[in-house]
Amino acid sequence: MDENHDSAACKRVDQGITRVFQLLGKRWSGPIVAVLVGQPAYFTDLRRAVPGISERMLSDRLAELGAAGLVLREVDEGPPLRVSYRLTEAGAALEPALRELAQWAKDHLPDVPECAGTALDRPRRASA
Repeated sequence: MDENHDSAACKRVDQGITRVFQLLGKRWSGPIVAVLVGQPAYFTDLRRAVPGISERMLSDRLAELGAAGLVLREVDEGPPLRVSYRLTEAGAALEPALRELAQWAKDHLPDVPECAGTALDRPRRASA
């Protein structure tokens, strides 16, 4: 056995996991991405789809997800002027991981009242 082996180094959390949870582990970020998995959404629709989130917090989280390259903001000139959000290719690539996490939660976390038709339970629409 190597005496120079640093046992503390073996216990460190993987840097990738750390980075993922620094972004998606923030309150509201995961649910926002999950809503956008199915299709793009307008700001007001996102606010309705994520119960309890304030407009300010939704705006902040969307900006963070955009800066991380996961969400794209698009402006419909209108009238009326509307802003929609969609996942980038990198954001859409999270879908399998989110589905796995959702299944894990169903299998291993205590039961809570379910919301019918959550974003990850709905079939995906074809992209335009």
